[in-house]
This record gives sequence, C-alpha cells and structure tokens, in this order.
Amino acid sequence: MSRALALAVTAFAAGFGAVAVLRHRSFYTGRFDLGNMTQAVWSTAHGEPLAVTNLAGEQTNRLASHFDPILALFAPLWLLWPSPEMLLVTQAIAIALGALPVYWLARKHLGSERAGLGFSLAYLLFPATQWLALSEFHPVALACPLLLFAFWFLDEDRLVPFAVCAALACTTKEEIALAVAGLGLWYALARRRRVAGITIAIAGAAAAALALGVVGHYNDGGDPFAGRYVEVGGSPTGILKTLVTDPLTIVRAAFDLDGLTYLLVLLVPLACLPLAAPLALLPALPDLALNLLSSTDTQTSIHFHYVAPLVPALFAAAIFAAARFNRPIAKPLVALVLVSNFVLGAIPLWGAIPGGEGLQANAALVSDHDRTATRALRLIPGDAVVSASNSLGAHLSDRRRFLSFPIRADATWIAVDERSPGYLDRFAPGPYAIAIARLRRDPDWKLVFDEDGVLVFRRESSAEAGTP
Repeated sequence: MSRALALAVTAFAAGFGAVAVLRHRSFYTGRFDLGNMTQAVWSTAHGEPLAVTNLAGEQTNRLASHFDPILALFAPLWLLWPSPEMLLVTQAIAIALGALPVYWLARKHLGSERAGLGFSLAYLLFPATQWLALSEFHPVALACPLLLFAFWFLDEDRLVPFAVCAALACTTKEEIALAVAGLGLWYALARRRRVAGITIAIAGAAAAALALGVVGHYNDGGDPFAGRYVEVGGSPTGILKTLVTDPLTIVRAAFDLDGLTYLLVLLVPLACLPLAAPLALLPALPDLALNLLSSTDTQTSIHFHYVAPLVPALFAAAIFAAARFNRPIAKPLVALVLVSNFVLGAIPLWGAIPGGEGLQANAALVSDHDRTATRALRLIPGDAVVSASNSLGAHLSDRRRFLSFPIRADATWIAVDERSPGYLDRFAPGPYAIAIARLRRDPDWKLVFDEDGVLVFRRESSAEAGTP
C-alpha cells in the first residue's frame, strides 16, 4: 500500500471523525438517530442486549426497528470510551478503510499502482462517501466498507474471508443480505463460479428473510416502514402485484425528478462508468429499488445513510468498466473520475470554493447556545429517567429509559430547547411550544435551568424523595 494512500485514509478518518464529533457537540445529531444507537450500545454494555425506549415511551428492542445486531459489538468499546463520540469516530475510521479494497481492486484490474491510488482517492472524495461519514451514526454505514472487502475477497476467490465480511455486513441492516445475494449472482455470472455463486445468492436471500422475520417478531409481525411504500403496494408482495398489474406506477415512482436526480448525483462523479459493467451493480439493486420507490425524500438523497450499500457496487462496477478499455484510454478515465470527485466532493470546504457543498455549512461550529445546552445537561443525573427534545436526545440517551418530549410518563427530568422542535413536532412546531407552555405552568415540575431557550425541569416529587 502506498504512503499516499495511507496518508489519505488517515486524513479522512481523522478529518471526518473530528467534523462528526463537532457536529455532535453543536447538537446537529439527535435522539433520532444517534441517540437510538447510543442507548442500544449502552444497554448492551450494561447487560440488556440492544434494549431501547421507543417513540411511545415503551421499553423494547432495537431489533423491532432494524436488524442491526452489529451494535452489540460496540459494547466493549463503550466500556473503554463511554460516549456517543466513540460511535462517530469508529464509523469514520471504518468508512475510510473502505479505500483499501478499492485500491486493491483497481490496481489488480487496471494493472497500475497509480490507477489504484486514483480510484481509492476518488472513493474518499466521493460525495456520498463523505456524507455517509457525517450522517450521524448508523450501523448500515459499516456495510459500505464490509461489502467492499467482500467484493475484493470474492474477486480473489477467497471464500472464507469473504464469508466473514459478508456475514458481518448482514448484521448491519435487514436488507443487506440481499446485497450479499447480489454478490453471489455477480460471482456466478461474471466470474463463472456458478455453484459457489448460486450458493451465496441462496444464503443471502435466506438471511434476508430471517432478518425480516426477526424485525417482524419484535415488532408484533408488522413492518415499521411499510408506510413509505403505500403508493406502490405497501409490502414486498404488494409491490410485486403492482409491478404486474400497473407497472407504470412503479416507473413513475422510481424515475420521477427526485429519482433521476439521485441517479445522476451517484453516477456523474464516476463518469457514468458503472453503467458499462451492469453485473457488478447487482448487489446495489435491492437498496436502489427501496430508495427509488420510497415516498421518504431522504432515501433519494446522498446526504443520508441510505447510500451505504450502493457505494461498493458503484465503485466495483466503475473499476471493472475502466478495465475493459485499453490502457491509453483507461488512464484518462481514472483521472476524470478523480477530478470529478475532487470538484464535486469538496465537502470539508463546503461553500468556500465554487462547487463546494452549501448544506449544513455551519454544522460543525459550536456556538454559545450549544455550550449553554451542554452546561444545562450536566445538571441531569446519569441514572434519571429523562424526557427531552430530539436535538438534546443524543446527549442524554446513555441510560436505561429515555423519553421523547412531550411524553413525560415516569420521567423525573425534562430537557427541551425552545429553538429546536421535537422529533414529531419538527414539521409543525406549534404543539411543541404549547407543550412547553403547559410544562411551565405545571406545579409538579420545577424549572431549574432557563437560559438562551434551553430549559431543564425537575419533577418536584423526585426532589422531595431525595433525588439530587
């Protein structure tokens, strides 16, 4: 591995890890989603595997939302570094390491150290990769490097390390096993390893069915995200039925303006090369379909974690496509990909240069208001049941019970930021303000901190009982 690649990987991990931490300290993270992951890891470290409090205030299991048991592996790290910042930094390091299999694949198939370095740098500069490191913390983000390593090991016919990486990837989200199934199909068709490839595909499909069954079990047989697909059928069988009976509905949902823009943003930085190696895109198809058919806007945006399973297939396909050209043409293609990603992926510079990303440009700037909020939250005991607004939640979720304001239930402390609405109220802040006004008038609650819109309340009965 070249020194330049080592430096690039280290710079990405350090830089994006630091930016992610600063975004957390400036309260750009929230109960949804960093707080959810924090509580699951904290609970596991304290003997209750993946236990969380849901939006209704009920104690449940993280697996009721997503099949991401890989969170349990973070429990030992939590004991060493008990902070949500550990999750953010670990995520940045893991994503950075994805540059290694990109380098190895490109060096092998393009026969050039420089081509390998070019593609690995393009991966680190790819806008979707960079936003993946900044989109709070999500276990599925780890699928990006794991699937890249799986691609490399499968390309090398090293089935044992492939199986390890693929199995770990399957524990990051329920549908990732379908990406593994896609890898099996690629191996069978493109590498002509039919028996092994079909076996991998069947195993991946079976793992996906098992993962979905686990989520259904913990969620009383329901799908917590079915509402995103009501327009196209609302369930896998419903979508298949719509595809047969009304295929135009599927086409309109997938390839509307948002969908087409999404595809362009993913393909243009790679000079549309992935389209020339369609078999390598098979692992991306399940998540790409889920994103394009969803009515949730965030799924067709590179600024969120939904791109994680797409990036590996896009880069593998781009490398395989470039390798089909003779060397004099391949070199300019690699240079074009690298330059495109440098221009389009200058997220750390944001709006400082032409083409820099303008979204959340000030998210890593810790303000006086943020420091006030940090000071206020120190008043809350670590073992207290807390109800808090979403923006404060990621800083308070390392406890057994955490409630989303305005739910009070058995909370003994409440923390809210009048400047930032709760999770359910972010699109209609009126009820949020009314709930705070009612809380101010409630004699059972004492306001113990009121500064710059940050409010902390303590239940009077808990004070009488001797709660600090």
